Amino acid sequence: MKALFDLVSHKCSKAVTESYSTSFSMATKLLAPSIRQDIYNIYGFVRFADEIVDSFHDYDKAFLFERFEKDLQDALEHKISLNPILNAFQETVNRYNIQPELYQAFMRSMKMDLTKKQYHTHQEYLDYIYGSADVVGLMCLKVFVKGDEKKYNQLKDDAMRLGSAFQKVNFLRDLKADHEDLNRTYFPGTNLNELDETSKQKIIQEIETDFANGLRGIAKLPVEAKLGVYTAYIYYSKLLSKLKNTPSLQIKEKRIRVSNYQKFGLMAQCYVSYRLKLI
Repeated sequence: MKALFDLVSHKCSKAVTESYSTSFSMATKLLAPSIRQDIYNIYGFVRFADEIVDSFHDYDKAFLFERFEKDLQDALEHKISLNPILNAFQETVNRYNIQPELYQAFMRSMKMDLTKKQYHTHQEYLDYIYGSADVVGLMCLKVFVKGDEKKYNQLKDDAMRLGSAFQKVNFLRDLKADHEDLNRTYFPGTNLNELDETSKQKIIQEIETDFANGLRGIAKLPVEAKLGVYTAYIYYSKLLSKLKNTPSLQIKEKRIRVSNYQKFGLMAQCYVSYRLKLI
C-alpha cells in the first residue's frame, strides 16, 4: 500500500533529522504536530544533498549528486520515489505548492560546493547563502503558513534573513572543517589563515543584524510554528554569543558547541517565554 510506504518515508525523514542534528530535531519537536512531519521531510532532503557534497569523499560525488538530482526530478514529476527521503519531500512540495525555484536554487548552491572553493565577491557570497539557506527557510515558511500566499509574502524577507543568520553562524563555527578539510572559503575578503578580531567582529555584526530582522518575523509567525522557530533562534543566538567570546584564532582550532545540557536549558527558557506570550 502506498500509505504504508509513505509512513516509512516519513519515519526515514524523521530519523535523518534526529541522527544528524540534535538542535534542529529539538526545535522541530516544538512545532505543532500538524506541520512537524513536513519540516522533517524538508530537512531530510537538504541533509542528503549536503552530505553528498560534504562527506562522501571516497565516492564520485559529481555522479552521486547528478543521480540524486535526476531522482528528485522524477519524484516531483511522478509524485513518488523509491528513495524514501525524496518520496517524503515531494509530498510536502506538492501539498504546499512549494515553487520549483526554491529547491532548484538550493540544488545549484549544493552543486557549487563540488567545485567552487572560494567566494571572492560579496555578491557570490550572498548568492550562495540564498541558495543554501534562505530558500530552505522559505520552504519551511510555506509549511508554517500552510500555503497562505499573503502571509508568506508578508514574512518572506524576515525568513530569509533568519536563514542567512543561521548559515553565517554555521560558516563561522565550521571554519576549521570548511577551510582545512574541504578547502573552502565562504567569507569574501577575509584571510582565514590569519583571522583577526576585526574581521571576526565584522562578520558577527552582520549576523546580529540578520538576527534582529529574523526575530521580527518570528513574532508574526502562526502559533503552530512560533515556539519551534524561536527555540532555533535562541540556540543559534547562544552559539553566536560563544563565538563572539572566543578569540578569533581559537575558532580556527576547534568547533564551538552548545552542550546538550545547555540546549535543554534553552528549550525550557523558550517554553516559558512562549507560555507567558513574551514572543
